[in-house]
Amino acid sequence: MNELADLRSPELADRMHHLILAVPLGATEQHGPHLPLGTDTVVATELCHRLTARLPDIIAAPPVPYGSSGEHADFPGTLSIGQDALEFLLVELARSADRFTGVVFVNGHGGNILPLDTAVGILRAEGRNVLAWSPSGPARDSHAGHTETSVMLRLRPETVALEHARPGNTAPLGGLIDQMRWHGVAAVSPNGVLGDPTTAVAGAGELLLQNWTESLVREVNTWMSLTLP
Repeated sequence: MNELADLRSPELADRMHHLILAVPLGATEQHGPHLPLGTDTVVATELCHRLTARLPDIIAAPPVPYGSSGEHADFPGTLSIGQDALEFLLVELARSADRFTGVVFVNGHGGNILPLDTAVGILRAEGRNVLAWSPSGPARDSHAGHTETSVMLRLRPETVALEHARPGNTAPLGGLIDQMRWHGVAAVSPNGVLGDPTTAVAGAGELLLQNWTESLVREVNTWMSLTLP
């Protein structure tokens, strides 16, 4: 069984030092008028499940469903714990996992990257074996566009209101990021979308998931070969 939450404590007594803990790191934030607030958490959790299916010595932790999402605060339903709190949470979580061989954070939200990288730096400086990984996507389709909508059509089609999908701002993210940081996503995209979800299909979502899984597995295998005895 590869789900930590489904195990009893005694079942881990003789196994923890052989296992790597994969932690899905998501968010609870607006994803336009057509996708659910938990999109990033759903994607990160799925990628963890696919990782554990490929590598038997990895076990999936329950997801962290809150992240650094302040840029989405103008939209109803968004919950954010901010960068400092997220960094502290991840550091303490990994410290508490010392009986595992290592920890892999599988991140589904771009706003988490900075505090995640800082947390990993702290943990590695303390001698802990930690890896962070995030999926990549097109610069013109970074939030609730073709990419995420396709993936959600594959994973949770019942939660996607495709009839409400409309294009948002399709400019490259690099040209929007400063304004988003100071004024939020609503300042650059009134509907909260960065990309065009109207072209999304489930088949494209499955292909994206497969490609991300291959990238994640490669990076974890390389990390393990370099850091594990």
